[in-house]
Amino acid sequence: MRRYGKNPDEDDVRVRPNRKGNRPRTNIRPKHEDAAEGFVLTVDRGRLTCLVEDRIVMAMKARELGRKGVVVGDRVAVVGDLSGAKDTLARVVRVEERSSVLRRTADDDDPFERVVVANADQLAIVTALADPEPRPRLIDRCLVAAFDAGLEPLLVLTKSDLASPDKLLESYGSLGVHHVVTSREELADGGAADRVRERLAGRVTAFVGHSGVGKTTLVNALVPDRQRATGHVNAVTGRGRHTTTSALALPLPGGSGWVIDTPGVRSFGLNHVDPSRVIHAFPDLEPGTEGCPRACSHDEPDCALDAWAAEGHADPQRLYSLRRLLSTRERREGD
Repeated sequence: MRRYGKNPDEDDVRVRPNRKGNRPRTNIRPKHEDAAEGFVLTVDRGRLTCLVEDRIVMAMKARELGRKGVVVGDRVAVVGDLSGAKDTLARVVRVEERSSVLRRTADDDDPFERVVVANADQLAIVTALADPEPRPRLIDRCLVAAFDAGLEPLLVLTKSDLASPDKLLESYGSLGVHHVVTSREELADGGAADRVRERLAGRVTAFVGHSGVGKTTLVNALVPDRQRATGHVNAVTGRGRHTTTSALALPLPGGSGWVIDTPGVRSFGLNHVDPSRVIHAFPDLEPGTEGCPRACSHDEPDCALDAWAAEGHADPQRLYSLRRLLSTRERREGD
C-alpha cells in the first residue's frame, strides 16, 4: 500500500502481499517462437490429440486462444511436454491460417455454424445404393457445402451388390463429379479400397454420409490397422445407427494422404451458405443464369433456366434438384 509523499523504496512503505503467490497479470503474451508444429487428429471433450513429428501428443487449448475453436485437420503450434509419454499434457497456443473450412448447420434455420473439418482438399460423399436408400437431396447439399468451401467433391457409392448405380450416376453426370462404385465383396478382398485410394492419394479427404451407408466400413478398409466400430441399418426405419461419434484423421498406408472420418449425419443444414451461391454447385446450370432477371430466385416464371434446360443444355432433373434445394431453404426445413 503506497502512502502519498513517500518514496516506495523506503523501509516504512508497506506493500500488500500477493495472497495467491502468482505473478501480476500482463497483457503481453508470449510469441512461442519455439513452438512445434502439430496436426490435430481428433478432439474429445476439450482434449486434443495431435501429431507432432512422429509422436502422438495429448494437448489442451491455451487460455490465450479464448473462444477460438480447434477442430480436426487444424495445423497448430504446440508447446510444453511433447514427449507423448503417458499422462503428459501439452498446450496448443496458436492455430495456423486455414486453407479451407467445411461447415454445416444442424438445420437450415439454425444460426450456429459447426466446423466439420479444416484444411481438407477433398470431400468424399458416401452414399449407399440400397439399405438404406440413397438420398439425392442430401448429396446435393453436400455438393453445395463442398463447392462453398473450395473442396473437390468425390461421390463414393457403396453396396452396388444390392442395386445398380446407373440411375444415380446419370443424374450427376453433367456435374463432372468423380465417382467410385464399391460393393461389400470388393471391400472384403481389397479391390474397392485400392480404387478409392487412387482418388485420395496426396490429399486430405473428409468423408461424410448419413448413418448406415458403410462410411466407416470403407474407412476401415482404407486404413486396416485402425479399425473403428461399425453398426447396422434398422430394418423398420431404414436408418443407420451412429457409431462414429467424433471426427478422426487417419493416415493412409505409406503416408500417401489423410482420411478424416466424420460422424454420420441425418441432415446437412446450409444456413451459412448465401442462397445466391448455391447455383455454383450446379455448373451445368450456372451459364443459363445469364438471362435471368436481377435477383432471380431461379424458381419464378421469368427464370431463364427453364429455357436453358428445355434447349438441352442441362438435365431437367438437375434444375428440379436445384429448385427443391432452394425451396427447402425457403421453407426452413431440414432433410
